[in-house]
Amino acid sequence: MAEMGIRERMLVKDVMSSPVVTVNEKDKVTKVANLMGKNDLGCIIVTGRDGKPLGIITERDLVRRVLAKNRPRYKLAAKNVMTAPLVTIDPDVTLSDAARRMSRLNVRRLGVMYKGELVGLVSSKDILAITPELIEIIQEKAKIQGEAATEETIYPQMAGYCDNCSQWSDALEEADGSFVCEDCKIEMKGEF
Repeated sequence: MAEMGIRERMLVKDVMSSPVVTVNEKDKVTKVANLMGKNDLGCIIVTGRDGKPLGIITERDLVRRVLAKNRPRYKLAAKNVMTAPLVTIDPDVTLSDAARRMSRLNVRRLGVMYKGELVGLVSSKDILAITPELIEIIQEKAKIQGEAATEETIYPQMAGYCDNCSQWSDALEEADGSFVCEDCKIEMKGEF
C-alpha cells in the first residue's frame, strides 16, 4: 500500500472541515446565529483580538445559555455564551485517537491547530461519515488475509498465561484448542 502513496491510517486532516467560520469574542450572539444559519453550521469558533481561538459556540449553547434563560441576544457578546477553552487536536493525529479524545472529554468537535493556527474543525459527524467505508475496507482486508492464512496463522500471537504450564508468555500460540507457550507447544508436538 505504501508504494502507491496510500496511508494505512486515516488522519484528522483527511476529514476536517476547513476553513473555519469564526467570530470575535465581542461580536453579538445575533451575528453568531445569523452566520450559523447562513452557512448551515452547528457551531462557530470564537476568537480573541489576536485571532487565536478562545472557545466555541454550538447550537446547544445558544439554546441553553440564551433562549432557555431568555437573555437579551441583541446585547449579549459571544464570549458570554461560548464554551471555553476550545479543545484542539493536531491534524496528523489518527481518527481513532481523535474519536477517543472526543469520547473521553465528552465533546463533539475539536479545533484543528497547526503551528499555532486554527486550520480546521473535526466533528464526530465527520468521523461517522467515513465509518461505513472504513468498515468495508477492514472487511476486505480481513478477507484477503484470511485467504492467505494457514492453519497456524489463524490465531495471532498474544501475551498471557500458558493453558498448559500456567507460566507467563509474550508469545502464546494456539495448539490443540489451547493457548500455550513455545516450550509447551514443542513438548506437545514431541519435538525436543
